[in-house]
Amino acid sequence: MQTRNSCYTYFKITGDFDPDEVTHLLSLQPTRTWKIGDFRKNGTKYDFAVWEIGRCKEYDVFVENQMRKTIAPLLDKINLLNLIHRNNNVAFVLEIVPTIYVGDQEPCLAPPLDVIDFCHATRTEIDIDMYVYGIDE
Repeated sequence: MQTRNSCYTYFKITGDFDPDEVTHLLSLQPTRTWKIGDFRKNGTKYDFAVWEIGRCKEYDVFVENQMRKTIAPLLDKINLLNLIHRNNNVAFVLEIVPTIYVGDQEPCLAPPLDVIDFCHATRTEIDIDMYVYGIDE
């Protein structure tokens, strides 16, 4: 069955920290970063830093598979993530961004236990930003 539904997931660190130091410490190349004071596209300055990795756009009706792909490069970095958390004013977030069309097959958005265990071990929040559209949109 063809669906218009989609979803992407990613992991991000936000707060008051140096993204370059996180990149060095984790030995992982982020997909997106910015520092406090960097300029947004609209000309204003960011008042918080971001380090993002693991953006998974390959839609799977079982979004748990996307969550697992997102956190996979971080699973052996839990101690380092906890060090970053202890030494900086940061938050960790697993972002889940589904776009759902009424009438299409609904995605399963339930995080599996292994994802919950990772989030618990690293104090990572799970944020679901859901976009829902009608049949005619």
